[in-house]
Amino acid sequence: MPSTAPLPDRAHLVSHIREFSRRVKLSGTPEELESFAYLQAEMNAAGYQTRLIAHDAFISLPGRAKIEIDGMALPCITHSMSVSSAGITAELVYVGEGSEAHFADRDVTGRIVLADGIATEEVAALASAAGAIGQIHVSPNEHLYEMCVSPVWGSPSQHTRAKLPSTVICSIRQEDGERLRRRLAGGERVHARLEAEVDAGWRKTPLLVAELSAENGPDDAPFVLFSGHHDTWHFGVMDNGGANATMLEAAHVLAETRSEWRRGLRLCFWSGHSHGRYSGSAWYADEYFDELERRCVAHVNVDSTGGEGATVLTNSAVIDELKAVAADAVAAISGQKHAGRRHGRAADQSFWGVGIPSMFGSLSHQPPGPVKMLTALGWWWHTPHDTMDHIDPENLERDTRIVLEVLWRLLTSPVLPYDYAAYATSLQAELDHLERALDGRLDISALKDGASELERQAIALARLSDGAAGETADRINASLLRASRQLVPLNYTSGERFHHDPALPHRPWASLEGIDELARLPAGSPDTAFYAVHARQTRNRIASALRQANEALREALQP
Repeated sequence: MPSTAPLPDRAHLVSHIREFSRRVKLSGTPEELESFAYLQAEMNAAGYQTRLIAHDAFISLPGRAKIEIDGMALPCITHSMSVSSAGITAELVYVGEGSEAHFADRDVTGRIVLADGIATEEVAALASAAGAIGQIHVSPNEHLYEMCVSPVWGSPSQHTRAKLPSTVICSIRQEDGERLRRRLAGGERVHARLEAEVDAGWRKTPLLVAELSAENGPDDAPFVLFSGHHDTWHFGVMDNGGANATMLEAAHVLAETRSEWRRGLRLCFWSGHSHGRYSGSAWYADEYFDELERRCVAHVNVDSTGGEGATVLTNSAVIDELKAVAADAVAAISGQKHAGRRHGRAADQSFWGVGIPSMFGSLSHQPPGPVKMLTALGWWWHTPHDTMDHIDPENLERDTRIVLEVLWRLLTSPVLPYDYAAYATSLQAELDHLERALDGRLDISALKDGASELERQAIALARLSDGAAGETADRINASLLRASRQLVPLNYTSGERFHHDPALPHRPWASLEGIDELARLPAGSPDTAFYAVHARQTRNRIASALRQANEALREALQP
């Protein structure tokens, strides 16, 4: 069946891109605020109610950096959330890609680590914990990539501020790193001097909220959250100008079909993504938790659409229960088969604790290349070269059409397109693996029973949903929303809904970690009883959430 989703206008998309290419938009700066004014004017013109909020955020803007080896300066940059320093000098220690294993067998106390790859929060956390005083990251090519290296998600609290990096962090080009690696491999002792100017502290940052309800819908009706960040590294015309153009055009053409919506649309343009580790979306999740929990049915995030050469549409991230929505949209527009990749810990996905199903982030990607990059978004990503030259209008229109397909379905489907049978299948596979590894040390049969019941009820509810309308659809949607508040946090958080987990890589089904720790313990370990205490507590949390989710679905199935 052909799609009835509205189509974007390529000329409008390109016009927005030209506007976004005019300014560098560092978080909390006057230039960024000027660009937010353009966003607000465009959303007002499309008929949305808008609010430009100024909120406190902990922002870190990197400035001048210097690295000297044997008195010779190397081209370098420092990073957001690096320690600022007038100068430190210490011996270099090579730590490979900076994995936990690399740090475990090297003494880096009081030294500067040399690590392969783009600077990341994971290496910053490990280096800080190991007692290093500095980090030098070796770029995978000749470009230097701007990064925020805080392992704290959002602005730090009094409890998490100590987790911020305690090292001076810089990056150098590949060829300079290769020379240093060769010297160290040859047994030479090499000392480096690092300087970094980093402007870090609390400042007001903007957040634009634009909302339009369904025609004749109540003000407190459910809504779809559609978001993307507006702050940039340098001009950031792809990241995130492409996505902002997608958002403006999608909002404009969708508004013309408002009479067909069954729920509202709320757009949020964040600041603090690049320089505050998702401080804008994290603040919004905290400040509006209650409203989001009651009313938000899904979160669609977009990042870096329309990139030159971005021909891969299969690898964007999506939560289990929305995989079919993503796959249908990608297939309809590109003909490609979506892989249903699991979300990483990124992309302003600050709403899993609330229990909101989410999808996307970066949508289109470069084909695999010979150089190992942190992302597949083009060599110009996070560099001064992210300019209009690297936007492909055809790709931008294509990506926007995919987003429109997704939003159209979320806005107009009588019953929310959540597939909790797919969720249950994924959870069952995880529990089967854990049960084998536990080898009788903990009974998790209640969890397996809960997952099986969830699958059975989700299948039955899908049958009931087919053709449902009016009060029946409303009842099903209310039950699905209640279930999501229990199930999404199980899948994507450690289990704590009201504090953000660290901005570090997580295992799949992080809420099961307590059980997994027991399962990984060698058989007969004298620590088994200690691990079993936490594993039982973890089991109880999972069982409680599954019970409440199943109760919600059971109510929807009642005649």
